[in-house]
Amino acid sequence: MLTKNLKQNIKTIQNIFHNSQDLIVREFVSFEKINSAIIYLDGSVDKQFLISGVVNPLQKSNLPKNEIIADYATKQIVAFAQVKTETDLNTITTELNNGFCVVLFENSEKATCVDSTKWPVRAVSEPPTSAVISGPREGFVEDVLTNVSLLRKRLKNPNVIFEKMEVGKYSKTQIRLCYISGIADPQIVQKIRTKINQIQIDGIIDSSYVATFLEDGRHTIFRQVGSAEKPDIIASKVLEGRVAIIVDGSPIVLTLPFLLIEDFQNSNDYYSTSISASFLRWLRFFGATLAIILPGCYVAVMLYHYKLIPIKLLISIANSIQGIPLSPFLEILFIIFLFEMLYEASLRMPRYLGLALSVVGALILGDTAVKAGLISPPAVMIVALTGVMSYTVPNQSVQISILRIIFTILGGVLGLYGIIVGGLFLVGYLCSIENYTAPYLAPFGPFIKQDQKDSFFKKPLTSQVYRPQSFSNKNKKRLKK
Repeated sequence: MLTKNLKQNIKTIQNIFHNSQDLIVREFVSFEKINSAIIYLDGSVDKQFLISGVVNPLQKSNLPKNEIIADYATKQIVAFAQVKTETDLNTITTELNNGFCVVLFENSEKATCVDSTKWPVRAVSEPPTSAVISGPREGFVEDVLTNVSLLRKRLKNPNVIFEKMEVGKYSKTQIRLCYISGIADPQIVQKIRTKINQIQIDGIIDSSYVATFLEDGRHTIFRQVGSAEKPDIIASKVLEGRVAIIVDGSPIVLTLPFLLIEDFQNSNDYYSTSISASFLRWLRFFGATLAIILPGCYVAVMLYHYKLIPIKLLISIANSIQGIPLSPFLEILFIIFLFEMLYEASLRMPRYLGLALSVVGALILGDTAVKAGLISPPAVMIVALTGVMSYTVPNQSVQISILRIIFTILGGVLGLYGIIVGGLFLVGYLCSIENYTAPYLAPFGPFIKQDQKDSFFKKPLTSQVYRPQSFSNKNKKRLKK
């Protein structure tokens, strides 16, 4: 607790922060006769406000008789929305870390805490991963309050609830749960709330840290938590009955429950005609499927089922692979790993060097390897084609790359039979996953007729009367005809 000795209080707070150089202490005289001090962390406060809104009013005011100085300063002098009186040093330390300034007074066991926060914040702009042809272009930033305001701008209703939570022993990261009371299932909200409260970690740096703890207890390569960088996407998911998790310091907002079909949907689908949206969704589905099985099918056909290839095409392929030292199986695996390493290197290098590396790797290295007779043109074309196809569903690109290698191995060992068995096992495995009461493969496994209106076929908005039935929510109807 604070004492009545100003010097001692200042010394105690400095000791708590281990005399950190960014802890600023400025002593001054308030109410024309009382020694005082203002304490704040440099870089986290609005210094102009400290002078005009805190220090100057305190210096120019008089303290009436029988008034407690800290209470009078809080209620009458400091004109700001968030100002309060505190006596506990732990609370004062927390508020300093949150960007508050603290005013201490001589002969007072109370301090005035004023919200003077001014963290560096990136301007709201269109996110690079969710560009749209038509539709909103605002994207989330790294400030939790800005992100909350972007959602409030779209959901103007008192039933829209933002719950404040704090996680991280050292980071004290703020988290907001966003859901609509009367639509979201309270049991799902409580389960998410409990899991976040159980997180015991030194620090939360990004929302992906929280997503790891929110996974529904099953280790799988498929992601179990949805994410988006645009407030219009998150607002639409909250309106469907999902829960959004906003993490301070991250522009990625999480959503639960999450279904696999969400990754085949795009925000631009809802700002275009139903026919074009349905066509693009089927295009993404076929692209992702071919990216997974095409290299394996090529290896299987070349090794075991070459009689399935038309004779003219077979002769053309045979001429192109003549003299290649590697078998089709090893050749495809070699090219896949080569392209994956080039892709990883281009991501990690500086932007302009990464562009140069892509050109060198894709054109010079690939062309030289073909001319040297190490790899064949059909294998290069198939791997490059499937690499491009994997980004038709960008949120699942890593999973598609892993499955591509697995199906290539199945095709090389067991032929087309291995690919068929692997495909059946994959579908059965996806059907077995459940995510916060929602079957992962819904609305196809199990088949939910109502939700087919917004799956691979997108019906007009006027026909989507009911909210998704693939997961639990309280209010089923969202549209009155």
